[in-house]
Parts: sequence; C-alpha cells; structure tokens
Amino acid sequence: MIQSNKIVIGTRGSDLALWQAKWVKLELQQRYSWIEIDTVIIKTTGDKILDSPLSKIGDKGLFTKEIEKALLYNEIDLAVHSLKDVPTQLTPGLILGAISEREDVRDVFIAHPAKKYSSFSDVPKSGKIATGSLRRKCQLLQHRPDLTIIDIRGNLKTRREKLEQSDWDGMLLAKAGVTRLGWAQMITEIFTPTFILPAVGQGALGIEIREDDADLQKLIVPLSHKETEQATTGERALLRHLEGGCQIPIGTFGRIENGKFMLDAMVGSLDGKRIVRGSINGSPEESAVLGISLAEELLSRGAKEILEEIRKNLR
Repeated sequence: MIQSNKIVIGTRGSDLALWQAKWVKLELQQRYSWIEIDTVIIKTTGDKILDSPLSKIGDKGLFTKEIEKALLYNEIDLAVHSLKDVPTQLTPGLILGAISEREDVRDVFIAHPAKKYSSFSDVPKSGKIATGSLRRKCQLLQHRPDLTIIDIRGNLKTRREKLEQSDWDGMLLAKAGVTRLGWAQMITEIFTPTFILPAVGQGALGIEIREDDADLQKLIVPLSHKETEQATTGERALLRHLEGGCQIPIGTFGRIENGKFMLDAMVGSLDGKRIVRGSINGSPEESAVLGISLAEELLSRGAKEILEEIRKNLR
C-alpha cells in the first residue's frame, strides 16, 4: 500500500542497475507527477563476492535476495531487476508486477582495442576471450574449441578496464547493458541469436512488488509490455522446468513473430562438446506451456544426462 503518495524503489548500485531504476522512476513520474519517488541502493550477495565465478557461489537470488527481503519488510515498495537475474521461483508474498519492453536480446563481441581485428572470426587460434557466463562459454567453445575462456566479473566499467589492461583478444557482453549505458561504440560485432542463444529474460526489466499491494500494481501496469511478458514467460517456464541457473549452460530466445510465439533453446555441457538444441512455436497465450514442452523435449534428447553430470560435479 502506497503511504503518503510516496514510492521507494530498491536497486543494486551498479551503473546499469541505477540506469534501470532511473528509467522506472522517470516512467512513473511522467504518469504520476504527484507521487514522490525515492531510490534506495541495496548491496546483494552477488555484489559482495567479486573474486569467485558466479557458478561457484550458487545461483538462487544472487542479485535479488537482499532486495526482496527489503521489499517483504516494507523498507522499499518496488524492486527493479534485470529479469535474467530473477529466479524462476519467486519468493512467497512477491510478484512480478510488470515486465518492461525488451531491449535488443543479442550478445556482442568487444575486441581488445589494441588488436588489429574486430571480428570474432578473426581471433587467432588459441585466443583468449573473457566472459562471466557459462552459457556463453559453452556456445563459444562449440564454435571454437581452441579458445581459452577467461572468467570475468564486475560492472561494465571494470570489465572494460580489465580488457584494456590484459592480453585477451576480447570479451562478450549483453548488448542491452552496453547500449543502455551509452557505450555502443565499444561493440565490434553483434552475434545473431542463432550463433549465441541469449540468457532467459535478457534485455528485459522485472519490476517486483508485494503480492498484496493492489494500488501499486495498478500504477505500474503501463510499464509492462505484453509481447515481452509473453515471450519471457515461456523462457522462464522452460528454465524452471529444467531447474537451471547460472551454474548450467542454458540459452533461450522467445519472441512473438506474426502473432505466433517462437522459442529456441539449448542445454550444453561446460566444455561445449555436447549441446542439445530445440525449437517450438504456438499461441502467445500458451507460452508457459510451450516452454515446458520444449524443456521436456530437450530432456528426452540428452539434456537430462548433461544436467545430471553438471549437478553431480557441483556437489
């Protein structure tokens, strides 16, 4: 329930997270000028542990748990997340009140500024590519098993500095984040989703609120984008059925084309030597059911064994 015409937004403190929170704040202010809106920065587990790969520190709410706690304790009124960071099983008492229109879902290659080449295909044999994502690592190694993959953490500025100070050939990032921060000039190549399938929810924002906050729910409805919601609902249903997270290479791309929901997905081994891919399409209203169906198909065609092997090694 909104108290005294005031809304408090909770967010992480990275440049990208602050951009996202500011976008939500401006969208609300344009519609409801009489409401005062404040922003609170909350440090999450994923922000505190920067010296380990994400896959080594667990994958349940690394970038959302502390913010959700503040939401449940009424310290904030809504939380702004990158949708790809939001677990597919939400904390009881909380809901995704809105999912924003998606930015470009594709991944991009950023070549080392001192190298003579800009294209990924021109990276020499045994080249070094940085990424913090097992999903990207798996798909890169499938295309180029000769590569050395460097694990990288930190915000965009930190990653850019690490690249410039290294002997790496380049790094991979999500185009959405690079574009939102105004650093598009860094991009030297944009990968097609068929070359590197994106992460679940990549490019969209998830606006999380308390389940019983009907007043705020009504206010944020205009920030939601129906086609993005349908597409990401299918992606998240697939991920939930696979019981995947950042410890497992899973990529998927849902979209609405000519009134039809299209979904591509992959599950791969950590070394990229085994990848199971599949596609499905149908009614946008059935995106969640279709996501589960595709997950079942992938499991039956070898994804189950891949997932079991990865989980066994994590124990």
